[in-house]
Amino acid sequence: MQTQMKPVLERRREVPEQSVWWNKLSLAQKFSASSLGKFGYELTFVRNENGHSLAVLQCSGGVAVIAEDGDIDTSPTIVIR
Repeated sequence: MQTQMKPVLERRREVPEQSVWWNKLSLAQKFSASSLGKFGYELTFVRNENGHSLAVLQCSGGVAVIAEDGDIDTSPTIVIR
């Protein structure tokens, strides 16, 4: 019995590397964002607070943030309007 391979559909509108926000990330944030992308998270925007950037990603109503040093927080206390 042969199994049929279903084509993989890309749901993202843009390749992350071409996103305007992607260029604003530190190298550590890019690595962390790539790892979260495997779970369906997409980079939404980058917030700058007190001279530090904070990458904000969303997935199915869930939010994750990545600090400049690449630390991931999947339960952030951030308000998104």
